[in-house]
Amino acid sequence: MDIIEILKEDYQRFPFDQTYSIYAEDVYFQDPLNKFRGLDRYKQTIAFIRTWFVDPKLDLHDIRRQDDAIETRWTLSWNTPLPWKPRIAISGWSELRLNAEGSIVSHIDYWNCSRLDVLKQHLFPLKTR
Repeated sequence: MDIIEILKEDYQRFPFDQTYSIYAEDVYFQDPLNKFRGLDRYKQTIAFIRTWFVDPKLDLHDIRRQDDAIETRWTLSWNTPLPWKPRIAISGWSELRLNAEGSIVSHIDYWNCSRLDVLKQHLFPLKTR
């Protein structure tokens, strides 16, 4: 199966039943909160989301491949397990790089908002969410 199709399916199931075989063992991951290397640590990050986020959803808006690069545009949303259960949403994009074997060796996430904006969503939830 084509890596683009695998990624589309993974986004629909996120954070459950992800296809880790498309990642290199020493994959580099970075987002505004984390920076690390290694598939085991990547799996732990996904497991954390699966365990602590309530009703996580990853909406894929666009996916494009050019040579050894894939760019995805998405919105990640979830309810935080606080008493008022705010619905949090982060939109952004990911830049994935492939090695010669077609495995993902780099996954860098960028957010369209700041970490402070995400914190504000927890403290001042919007009524329309």
